[in-house]
Amino acid sequence: MTRLLDIVLFGLSLSSSWGNGHATTYRALIKGLRRAGHKVLFLERDVPWYASHRDLPSPDFCELAYYSDIDAMIERYGERLRQADAVIVGSYVPDGVPLIDRLEALQPKRFCFYDVDTPVTLAKLDRGDEEYLALRQIPLFDTYFSFSGGKVLTRLEQRFGARRAMALYCSVDENRYANTGEPTCWDLGYLGTYSPDRQPTLERLLLEPARRLPSMRFVVAGPQYPAEIEWPANVERIEHLPPSDHASFYSRQRFTLNVTRSDMIAAGWSPSVRLFEAAACGAPIVSDFWQGLDELLPDGKALFIARAPEDVVALLTELPDSNRLAAAAAARRLVMSSHTGVARAGELVRAISDLPTKPAFDRMSA
Repeated sequence: MTRLLDIVLFGLSLSSSWGNGHATTYRALIKGLRRAGHKVLFLERDVPWYASHRDLPSPDFCELAYYSDIDAMIERYGERLRQADAVIVGSYVPDGVPLIDRLEALQPKRFCFYDVDTPVTLAKLDRGDEEYLALRQIPLFDTYFSFSGGKVLTRLEQRFGARRAMALYCSVDENRYANTGEPTCWDLGYLGTYSPDRQPTLERLLLEPARRLPSMRFVVAGPQYPAEIEWPANVERIEHLPPSDHASFYSRQRFTLNVTRSDMIAAGWSPSVRLFEAAACGAPIVSDFWQGLDELLPDGKALFIARAPEDVVALLTELPDSNRLAAAAAARRLVMSSHTGVARAGELVRAISDLPTKPAFDRMSA
């Protein structure tokens, strides 16, 4: 039996899901850890944007603390960081580079990075952009946990110097995401924050089909969309949906659209948390294509891959309900068996437990 672990996790945000997918990823993972009895302290940089949009300021499944200054945080939590079984830093943490340097100097027992944006991170590093992680820091981590699998892991080790790269996909909270049984409101919907590189796909696979099918109903939920976007009359807009409303949103769609960022498509093997959430809610999924998707959720059996507006129009007008519902059921079975917070927490715990701890004299001399 694996012993219970004490983990300290630095992430972009746990308290606020506004404009980011990190919060729901962390929430599912940490809930899974809590259910297995492990202890987590989540340290979040206190920034105005998230402070004014917190939908989970006081979670009951972990200890959440905010900090404004790295030095003051180290002074307060230094001993906890040294004694924790693992210290994990996530991607896009503000002032991540100096934070990583300060944490590494403490010589925690196990020091890891969890990249929830791996293709974006590597693209930034290739450009010399070290916004939240420096190239020189990658070899400092005992394990580099990656949102992306496949060939990205080899690249992390061979090109970027990671000691050990391991896929740790996002996951879904199995107790929160399930079909609500509500009546269908929309024929096709999409949930996601505006992103310039996703917008052309949204235009191609939702807005253009909406123009061609004026009698059908569509919806786009998410913040930060520019005011100049011309939405067809049959496309409803919802500015923001907190995670508590996601299950209801997915359950009321005849199909839901999954759109992937260009860096993720180029990397492959990068399933989004929205993909798993939709599947857990039993929503039939239409998705753009990327390498590895068909092996996670087989095309035509667990979801439907679309490349052009005509593909979406055909699905909406010609696909029998029996095929649509069978694919949704298959996707839910696959996700509930392998991609829940409990399943992902188990993967993380096994990986951490397999790592040797640093010798006590090394840590005491730091």
